[in-house]
This record gives sequence, C-alpha cells and structure tokens, in this order.
Amino acid sequence: MSQPLLEVKNLVKYFKTKSGMLHAVDDISFSIDEGKTLGIVGESGCGKSTTGRCILRLHEPTSGQVLFNGQDITKLNQNELREVRKDMQIVFQDPYASLNPRKTVSELIGEPMRLHGMFSSRLERDAKVLRLMDIVGLAPRFVNSYPHELDGGRRQRIGIARALALNPKFIVCDEPVSALDVSIQAQILNLLKELQNEFGITYIFITHDLSVVNYFSDDILVMYLGKMMELAPSETLFANPMHPYTKALLSAIPIPSLHNRPERILLRGEITSPINPPAGCRFAPRCDYCKDICTKVTPDFHKVDTDHYVACHLYS
Repeated sequence: MSQPLLEVKNLVKYFKTKSGMLHAVDDISFSIDEGKTLGIVGESGCGKSTTGRCILRLHEPTSGQVLFNGQDITKLNQNELREVRKDMQIVFQDPYASLNPRKTVSELIGEPMRLHGMFSSRLERDAKVLRLMDIVGLAPRFVNSYPHELDGGRRQRIGIARALALNPKFIVCDEPVSALDVSIQAQILNLLKELQNEFGITYIFITHDLSVVNYFSDDILVMYLGKMMELAPSETLFANPMHPYTKALLSAIPIPSLHNRPERILLRGEITSPINPPAGCRFAPRCDYCKDICTKVTPDFHKVDTDHYVACHLYS
C-alpha cells in the first residue's frame, strides 16, 4: 500500500488570549493520498483555515506532526522549510488582499520563481509566466496589468497561477471561490479540477459551501470549534451523515424543488466558548440528542464503517 502524500497527526493550535487559551485546532488527524482532494467544512470559526495554515507552517502548530512525503515538516528549520515549500502552496480566500497592488500580473506570478532561483534569465521566467497565464485562462494582454484593474475571477486566476509557479504537489485552497460570483465560481472550480487531472495535484479544499465541497472533494472532514466531528468519502457523507452536526449542515443546502425537500434542522442553544472549553462534546449545548455523558466526556473519533469516522457518543 502506497504512503499518503500528507499525514496530519494530532495537530493542535492554541492562541493565547487575555481570557485564556483559545483552542483553534484541537487534536486533528487525517491523511490524503496523492492526487486526491480532502474537503474541510464547518461554520466560520471552526478552525478549518487555521488547520490549512498550520499544515503549511504559516501558523506554527502548538503540537502534533505534519508528515509530507514521510518527512515531519514541523521539525524543519527555515532553510529546510524553504525547500519543502516549493511543493506546498496555498490559494488564499480574498483574491485582492492576497495580491500586492504595486506589482503587475507578470511580477506577481513570477515572484516565487525569482525567490527560488528557478531560472537563470528573466526571459525564461517571463516565458513561464505566459505559459501559466495560458493554463489558468488569463489573456496575455493582462501581463502588465495591476490587480485593481481586474475583476475578482481574474485576480483569483493570478493566485492560482502563482501557486502553480513552482510545480507543487500539494495546494491548500482556502475558500478560493467564496468571494466570487456564482458563474465565476464554476469556472474556477472546473479549472482546479482540470489542473488536478493534468498535473496530479493534491488539494485540501476549505469551504463553508457544502454543495461545492460535494462536487469537488473525494473525502470530506466536518469540523466544529476546532474538533473533528465526522470524516467520510464524499458520497458516503451525503448519503449517510451520522453526526447530528453534519445532518444539520446538510439540511441547510438549498434544493431547487417544491417536493421531497428534507426537513430543515435548526440549531438552537449557546455555542461553546473556544477559550478553555469544558470537558465533553463541544456540540452538546446545541444537540437535540444530547445525553448526560455528552456534557462530561469528550467522544472519541472512531471508525463506524468502512472509511467512515465520527466523534459522537450515539455510536460508541
């Protein structure tokens, strides 16, 4: 059996606040095979973006391991990490804030190649920039344009081209289409799919849009307040959601039909504070199935079926 490209083991990230430690990511573990996509979903503030940034060490993890090609990158120094980062890139959520407004499209896409010394001459680098622009669907006439002169879809294509500049094996897509119009969203998603098929890129796809993640992902991880709630293949999760939180999320997907609509599950109750959270399931205050044990004992994340894992006392 081949080794996964990425393995995350017991990843933890806490932030120190005046009130205590904020548990942004709390004991996350998963793996992704090469050429596959893991979707991470959950409400705003659940820790999904922090997870992606910790994997790339844009945030330093509090503890845990991130194994990339079998190498624990949490133990690498800055020079060693610089080499690994050629294979690990990110597409940020906001295609305007993530681009330097003082640089042209050519400079933005070519910057990673310049920093890593990929080409000995500027002519070679400029030729690669034009190839990348063609790959992501940016017309050559925009080569000397600035970000403020372009719409959101074209800006995001710059971000994707920049992420591809170093021929990476793995890309974190941090809500790459949430700031775009629906028609542009479809174009960007299709582009990312085509790039995966052509170059064998492995993705983590972070989003709060479940209809998007179902289309794009091989497996889906559901997070809530820094914890893993459920992990399963995409088809399995949508056909047979097991965690009450997952069921509530899926019930909120709009369906264009007057008939056979699933009953909407409304979440009531107070959200547990992520700062020094108490023992027990973090979803317990909002769960209709909450039992006494749920407020006292944190449920284990365990296997309930083939490739289907859930953290819930209902299935203990």
